[in-house]
Amino acid sequence: MLQEAKNIAVVGLSDKPSRTSYMIAQALQQAGYRIFPVNPMLSEPVLGEKPYASLQEISEPVDIVDVFRRSEHCVPIARDAVQAGAKAIWFQQGVINEEAASIASQAGLKVVMDRCIKVDHAILLGKTAGK
Repeated sequence: MLQEAKNIAVVGLSDKPSRTSYMIAQALQQAGYRIFPVNPMLSEPVLGEKPYASLQEISEPVDIVDVFRRSEHCVPIARDAVQAGAKAIWFQQGVINEEAASIASQAGLKVVMDRCIKVDHAILLGKTAGK
């Protein structure tokens, strides 16, 4: 999945460089992925990319939806990912919602839950993101 992906929508991306979502999105960019910030609270570009209020606003194909939201907020995100035509949904480490995973999986999306995309990128592709 990580080898084939080009576009990653980062749901819950913060514009604060000290936040984990920002650091991981930045590392994904440095590894060659295009990121799409998804956060209705953002109005200015983050990491040089226009922010979107929802996944449906993104007009380009989304390969992976990377979720940085609390577990209880994941069901609507999974539904949005399905409607947006994403290929996969990735619930970051500590984010666990079986109902959301089931919604995505039943619609044909690949599902990763409770794992860090940056760590897995480094392990699976044999390099650290950003190098």
